[in-house]
Amino acid sequence: MSKRISIEELQSYLWNSAVLLRTNIDAGAYKQYIFPLLFFKRICDVYDEECRQILLDFDGEEEALEWEENHHFMVPKGYHWNDVRMVAENVGSALVEAFHKVEQANMEKLGGIFGEAAWTNKSRLPDRLLKELLEHFSSRTLSLENCPEDELGQGYEYLIKKFADDSGHTAQEFYTNRTVVHLMTEMLRPESGESIYDPTCGSAGMLISAIACLKEQKKEWRNVSVYGQEINALTSAIGRMNLFLHGVKDFQIVNGDTLKEPAFIEGGRLKQFDLILANPPYSISQWDREAFVGDKYGRNFLGVPPQGRADYVFLQHILKSMDKNTGRCAILFPHGVLFRKEERNMREKLVRSDNLECVIGLGPNLFYNSPMEACIVICRTSKKAERRGTVLFINAVQEVERKNAQSYLTVQHIQKIVKAYEEYERDDDFARMVRRDEIEKNDFSLNISLYLKNEKGTVEMDIRTVKQRYDSWKRSSDRMRMYYTRLNQMLETKLERV
Repeated sequence: MSKRISIEELQSYLWNSAVLLRTNIDAGAYKQYIFPLLFFKRICDVYDEECRQILLDFDGEEEALEWEENHHFMVPKGYHWNDVRMVAENVGSALVEAFHKVEQANMEKLGGIFGEAAWTNKSRLPDRLLKELLEHFSSRTLSLENCPEDELGQGYEYLIKKFADDSGHTAQEFYTNRTVVHLMTEMLRPESGESIYDPTCGSAGMLISAIACLKEQKKEWRNVSVYGQEINALTSAIGRMNLFLHGVKDFQIVNGDTLKEPAFIEGGRLKQFDLILANPPYSISQWDREAFVGDKYGRNFLGVPPQGRADYVFLQHILKSMDKNTGRCAILFPHGVLFRKEERNMREKLVRSDNLECVIGLGPNLFYNSPMEACIVICRTSKKAERRGTVLFINAVQEVERKNAQSYLTVQHIQKIVKAYEEYERDDDFARMVRRDEIEKNDFSLNISLYLKNEKGTVEMDIRTVKQRYDSWKRSSDRMRMYYTRLNQMLETKLERV
């Protein structure tokens, strides 16, 4: 009998599982435990649902239950959710064994997907707590009938967002503002049958957004090939679970360092993709610059960035990974990539290559848990004839909504930006097509304030270094303390006189 779970019920059910961990586990570690349990429960409930249908289709022939083609995933006997639920002691060990057995039974798809969390650490996860978690998850049946893939995927994304909220500033690698992701996807317009790639895929939100875009347009999405690489092992496992729970089956997510060892190679060169979406970790300093000087994949064709800023390393990797005819990319960067002096020569080569199509300035706080202003850089290997030799600048700094301490783009903001991009040949305060010779006159700076003004005048861009910003803040803070002390002294003097 169907017991359809509403989105609200699903969200409450999922978040309450994390609430059980609060006294034992740090918020940043919730994902290590909740996601594997959720995925294990889903696998087993769908397996049971398939078994019931198989017995109906094959007139009760139990042998058909063992045929892999009849199942999404196989669940070995003795290692089902219900088997673990019956264990009274050493529950963590029982879970670990069940995870390994399920992975082994589906090695090609699920190898390593449950991660290596400390399930057997009884000081953190006593049997009592694990039993509570198992009973909580057992209160709902996560079959396809009760919880279709898109709806469970929405619930999973909700949980990703909640965990990012709780985990603080480290969430950037784990979660990218989904309204910004939606904007990037809308601008690139994925098509059926294309290959989609994210070289720093995190929890696979950008890849799922591209699939969702096709679904919304009623286009075939099952023939899309999805690829991603993620350096964090746990996050890459979460990304794989995310794709499975959204019903995506044709994908490859690899755990590894994209800069050091790119995962997708064909014929000794980087694999080429139709569409690339990315939010690389910004301005990282821990990368092998010396090796990049002689990069065997030619990812230094614009130049070698300074050690402290790897942004243009990721950019060059992405450009080298684009299909020569259909390749296009949208990359979320901090504004600094547009005007920093040490990257000037690389910007010149980028502009002269004529791959750069559009630069979009976004407002503050759209990077997760960071006040930094973001920008989107869009490149194509083959521009339309009328766009060649030009770059479109869009000033969307004011297109941001702030609510409940969160910044996001509304549907109206996204539509306005996409419309400006599609029209392209605009010359107003919001968007302007700029020819290469004008960019050259500005010494190849892509600072949006050089090319666009808004109704308030020139857009002010803060290009100070971190130290300069800190020194300014320190001076303001010292002045505030001085004025506060003086005010207290004045009040004390007046009170004494009274």
